[in-house]
Amino acid sequence: MNRHSLPILTLLTAGLLLAAAPSVVGDEPIDPAAPRPTPVSDPSAFESTASKVKFEQKLGSQIPMDATFIDEEGREVSLSSCFGRRPVVLALVFHRCPLLCNQVLAGLTRSLKPLPLLAGVDFDVLAVSIDPEDTPESAKKKKLGYLERYDRPGTEAGWKFLTGRKDSIDALCNAVGFQYVQNPTTKQFAHAAGIVVLTPEGRTSQYFFGIDYPPKELDAAVRAAAEGRVGSKIGALLLLCYDYDAATGKYTLSIVRLLRAFGTLTALSLGLYLFLMFRRERRGRTGDGPPDAAPAAAVEGPRI
Repeated sequence: MNRHSLPILTLLTAGLLLAAAPSVVGDEPIDPAAPRPTPVSDPSAFESTASKVKFEQKLGSQIPMDATFIDEEGREVSLSSCFGRRPVVLALVFHRCPLLCNQVLAGLTRSLKPLPLLAGVDFDVLAVSIDPEDTPESAKKKKLGYLERYDRPGTEAGWKFLTGRKDSIDALCNAVGFQYVQNPTTKQFAHAAGIVVLTPEGRTSQYFFGIDYPPKELDAAVRAAAEGRVGSKIGALLLLCYDYDAATGKYTLSIVRLLRAFGTLTALSLGLYLFLMFRRERRGRTGDGPPDAAPAAAVEGPRI
């Protein structure tokens, strides 16, 4: 095997590891205060619930400015007080979530950190819980954690973590096309992962789906929203946040199957590429020896 084969083997190993990865998603410990759901054993129940989850791109839609929430300090605020000065990056999560919500906020923080734009100066971050049972205490805990990750001293005012009543939550979610479902047994929420960039006037300007938001594209979206411009629709592959089995420490979530499928597909693709490369290399080696006697037509002179 030559030195050019090593990177391929490395990628193949990575693909196999991803395919065999354990069913745990997350880069931070589970919140001890998070609800302890029961396992979900009926896949058809999940499919039925997941089919109701949507994240529709309602570009140009106006959010309800009169909707009221409670901030992380326990003060009642209206959405109008969070807008009017600069664009807002909205994340709809729930603060005690042990699942994908952590990844949404972590991905957002990771994408915002390298930007030349500054939270509280050029834009604001608004994390609104979809769980009416979330408290200002859990919201404050989340805010402090992500402020530490953002690591930009003096930007505290640019981050708001809100909780609220169901009517206010639903009014905001409906305005931005965010449809979620709560499992009545586990009290967990099935919802999509993503963020919305809004103009200073509270109109939806751009959507980002998943848990990874390219910093350059996010920067451009924030700048466009600052000018009141509305972007265009993007392709969506929705990641769904659903139930967590506290007894086993595993996620009963279709995203895990999706990640494993991608990992398996990557491993198989790399394996096929590696096989073809070795085959071509072996053929090349067999052709490196002295050539056989030239064909008669090549050594004979022209016939008269």
